Amino acid sequence: MKIYRYPEIKTWPELTRRPVIEREEISRLIADIFEAVAQNGDKALIEFNKKFDKAVTPQIAVSEAEIENAAGQISENLKKAIGQAKDNISKFHASQIQQAEKIETTSGVVCWRENRAVEKVGIYIPGGTAPLFSTVLMLAIPANIAGCKEIVLCTPPDQNGSVNPAILYTAQLCGISKIYKTGGAQAVAAMALGTESIPKVYKIFGPGNQFVVAGKEYAQRYGVAVDMPAGPSEVLVIADHKAVPEFCAADLLSQAEHGNDSQVVFITTDFKVFNETIEAVEKQLKKLPRSEAAHQALQHSFFILTENLENAVEFSNLYAPEHLILAVEDFEKYIPMVQNAGSVFLGNYSCESAGDYASGTNHTLPTNAFARNYSGVSLDSFVKKITFQHLTKKGLQNIGKTIEIMAEAEGLFAHKNAVSIRLKQ
Repeated sequence: MKIYRYPEIKTWPELTRRPVIEREEISRLIADIFEAVAQNGDKALIEFNKKFDKAVTPQIAVSEAEIENAAGQISENLKKAIGQAKDNISKFHASQIQQAEKIETTSGVVCWRENRAVEKVGIYIPGGTAPLFSTVLMLAIPANIAGCKEIVLCTPPDQNGSVNPAILYTAQLCGISKIYKTGGAQAVAAMALGTESIPKVYKIFGPGNQFVVAGKEYAQRYGVAVDMPAGPSEVLVIADHKAVPEFCAADLLSQAEHGNDSQVVFITTDFKVFNETIEAVEKQLKKLPRSEAAHQALQHSFFILTENLENAVEFSNLYAPEHLILAVEDFEKYIPMVQNAGSVFLGNYSCESAGDYASGTNHTLPTNAFARNYSGVSLDSFVKKITFQHLTKKGLQNIGKTIEIMAEAEGLFAHKNAVSIRLKQ
């Protein structure tokens, strides 16, 4: 890990740069994958399963029997935990439902906006060594609350050609039955283009590695929307003299273990907390099953000692982290200063893992500084907003002259005439 003590403000832009990923070679590979899926459909997906996941999958679709059997393959404790998380996530996202409010902008002119669900959505769930069944909850729950008519789930199979039972159980619990054994950019291509088995969708959601991210970017060429641009996982922790170094270290490592391309940042005003957190990271790292991935992530992560918390928050806003933890005593004071962050965790006991699993907020968040201009997934991500307006005869008379003048000034006389012809009657 890299250590910076009181870095000058002019050096901050360089510090906030993420690790560079070579994109040119990836882009060529993504184009080839999309072409293969477009030409060969399910056959291409089966071949990609062999190539990338060493999995033999005669059928892409997960069978009903596989889904039903999943419940017997996970513990009752895990089922209970998933159930509690589902309740909290449902409660938080249901609170985001908005009722249409009609506004009379001028006498006789009424405008309002209504939500309509995106009819067909696809959700991508990473598998492999860290099968993210929690992401099923984060995406399927708001999709159902929004009223999406069709929800397609794609996830990579293991080397036995099976899908992790926790993913299948959670999907069934959330009412998803269209589940397919395909991962990586090829899964994104399948949802964007459609195959014999997998329906084409209108919007694709979900996290993934650099190939999945590149696939989502490429899918937009086919008129498919995506939840957000994203990259590897990241967290920025701001700590003061009241922070607990062991807690801070645990939060940093919880993101570092996602993969070697993750990045974690620690900023504190206290020299003692600074040194003790570094020591705690090194101590806890040795005990992690995924220590190698976390160790590699720490190589391009950094620790900063700064003069005051205002500077720390200012640096954070420039960095725009996916997760921001304010492990400070008077965190309420600094909430208004937070401008760019995917999700914020307040105080010593608000661990980032709470948001990842069960507090209720969504863990699908913008990374790679996209928190400057994107929000995390919410109920709004699964709906479109359509505006409506109704003008009475009197209403058109009240704003008709304004419209005529503006249309004529722009040289659009047919626009003007659409008003004039009505006013003459």
